[in-house]
Amino acid sequence: MTVNITIDGQCIQTEPGKTILQVARENGVGIPTLCYHKDLSPTGNCRMCVVEVKGGRFLQAACVTPVWEGMEINTLSEKVMKNRKLTLELMLANHPMDCLTCDVAGECELQDLAYDYRVEVPAWGAKGTRYQVNSDPNPFIRVDFNKCILCRRCVLACAEIQMRDVWGVAGRGFEEKIVAGANTTMLEARCESCGQCVAYCPTGALSNKMNYGAGRAHQVKKVTTTCSYCGVGCQFDLLVKNNKVIGVSSNPTAPVNGMSLCVKGRYGYDYIHHPDRLMKPRVRRYLLEGKSKDDIRESIVDQRLSNNKLSSPWDWVETDWETALRITADKFRATRDTFGADKLGFLTSAKCLNEENYLMNKLARQVIGTNNIDHCARL
Repeated sequence: MTVNITIDGQCIQTEPGKTILQVARENGVGIPTLCYHKDLSPTGNCRMCVVEVKGGRFLQAACVTPVWEGMEINTLSEKVMKNRKLTLELMLANHPMDCLTCDVAGECELQDLAYDYRVEVPAWGAKGTRYQVNSDPNPFIRVDFNKCILCRRCVLACAEIQMRDVWGVAGRGFEEKIVAGANTTMLEARCESCGQCVAYCPTGALSNKMNYGAGRAHQVKKVTTTCSYCGVGCQFDLLVKNNKVIGVSSNPTAPVNGMSLCVKGRYGYDYIHHPDRLMKPRVRRYLLEGKSKDDIRESIVDQRLSNNKLSSPWDWVETDWETALRITADKFRATRDTFGADKLGFLTSAKCLNEENYLMNKLARQVIGTNNIDHCARL
């Protein structure tokens, strides 16, 4: 069963139950939105997606209005354009005018729409700063509700995707605002600091503290990679500026996780440039010299007595991967041949991919010849 509708004079055949916005986007018709996101339930509260439906008394929100047979829709009428501009003016009247120094300039959806519709701060003036900037002690998420447009994306993302229900709405009218819990701090409201709300925020109301002020959208290069913290395989974009990773952003096309990330995946990237990070494999000096522990035991005792820490055969020495793997393989082979395969055991990790754990299983059973293999998830 299909329905026939008309959008801006274009005859379209579609399925019943779809909204005007869905059909429009499927057919290349652009309708602006702020509160709508394909991952979240539509609410129709920002009123940017209003369209004119023939025979209707009022403009309809395209994101929540289903199509019906014979529906005629105009997305660019004078009435529609005037209403959208007024909506933007009202938002800008309650928005700080700090685009020159705002951290999300260049990727702010409100800024883009104001530019597209040539809307400026209304002549009757802006309200200015109403809330404390950086008001929440959360170590990862920066809160500035002066920039909030009450789109409720953060509320829906936390409730429907992360299922934590940290964010809510309090107050009425001009006093309406987004709050954490019962108007408390995010951590007291059981926030996991996953940054999901930041990823869906269309303005700078919610942003990342760790890379605040480090670079704007046009100053960074995005490099898609896979998270190294566990074996789920989540993907995201590393934000790179001057050959240094300054942050992480969600990649909507990630096949496993979409926009979702945990706190480690989104904010645990500072180890990349940490001075203590090992960049090359290390082995004991005596192994590189082809010696055994028996050969160096006396020298270790002499070193301890003299308290001399220079040039010890026990020192860690950087080497290349081929050398390190060769030494490891030789030790495995010598132990198996001398004491038997069952003297070796293998412990795999839940932080590895399924394929990597499978290869470890093959190494233990088929190469070494032992069934002594276990997984950290059972411990």
